[in-house]
Amino acid sequence: MTKVLTDARSIRIKGRSFLAVMLSPDLPIDDWLTRLDDLAARSAGFFLGRPVVLDLTDLQIDRPQLKDLIAELAKRNVSIMGIEGARPSILGAGMPPALKGGRSASDIEVQPNEPADAVAKPTATETRPTTATTTQSIVIREPVRSGQSVIFPEGDVTIVGSVASGAEVIAGGSVHIYGALRGRAMAGSIGNASARIFCRKLEAELVAIDGIYKMAEDMAPNLRGQAVQLWLEEDAIMAEKLI
Repeated sequence: MTKVLTDARSIRIKGRSFLAVMLSPDLPIDDWLTRLDDLAARSAGFFLGRPVVLDLTDLQIDRPQLKDLIAELAKRNVSIMGIEGARPSILGAGMPPALKGGRSASDIEVQPNEPADAVAKPTATETRPTTATTTQSIVIREPVRSGQSVIFPEGDVTIVGSVASGAEVIAGGSVHIYGALRGRAMAGSIGNASARIFCRKLEAELVAIDGIYKMAEDMAPNLRGQAVQLWLEEDAIMAEKLI
């Protein structure tokens, strides 16, 4: 009798951190969806290709309402990867999994993309700037081109150059841009209301601090093309020219 032995192939399992967008709906849901539609209409592709977590902490809804909410988000091409803060009783089969213990990513990511058009899903390649793990700020010594994302949740981001339309910079701290800001800049991305945005020339599509956002058409006309700093004051983004 011949015994044949075969080696089972190993399965490789890796851990990886991603910076997810957290959506925190409030009641009434229909009004919140209207505001979400307004954001999506004025910033095309904002949710495209992004991992999204639904935060239901302190939101008093039942299971049918949650199912309806997830369905409405799916109609808007917002795919929910997980739900945080929900009561176990409202979760069920076919829903995204419950998540807990979310924390900021530890990696520094600069992801250049080459989209076919302004709203097409990019094919991303990843590079990492050389920096020590204890660094609380990074400096990008080149312009950020359309379709690129610079993401650094650990601290401040400084761009020595411009941020093109269709590009974005996301920082856990403040954002400093020594050039024109034509794309999107998001400071205080993991809950830092004291973060600020500085740029030499304001032509932004969107700015946000600690989750509060302002679109291009909401900005004062006299600030367009000017050197500006922006900060958060009582849930409103304030801005003034830099001298």
